[in-house]
Amino acid sequence: MDRVTGEAFHRAIGGGIEFGETAEAALRREFTEELGVTLGAVELLAVVENIFEYEGKPGHEIAHVFAVESAEIDAIPLDARLRVLDEGSPIRWVPISEPHRPFYPTGVAEILDGLV
Repeated sequence: MDRVTGEAFHRAIGGGIEFGETAEAALRREFTEELGVTLGAVELLAVVENIFEYEGKPGHEIAHVFAVESAEIDAIPLDARLRVLDEGSPIRWVPISEPHRPFYPTGVAEILDGLV
């Protein structure tokens, strides 16, 4: 939730790319750090540029959108309520076609919805 505007929203799992790291290596590291899972096959679907304001401050990110395979993720029930392991934010699965709130980064929901 944005504490300045009061907007509640959904955000894709992810994080930053560290210096010298590829986008795929960052993806694999972030899923291990945030969910404690390993990924099998991954496929880059798109790259999205997102310019936004969050909590009164401007932001700018380049998001790499991947399709991932993981037996460990597949074993997690769809109604599970999880927490990001390295910082505690809540995680849950939300159908892309039925968002109850905005989904960020902007444009990612449309990319994912086009896959189903």
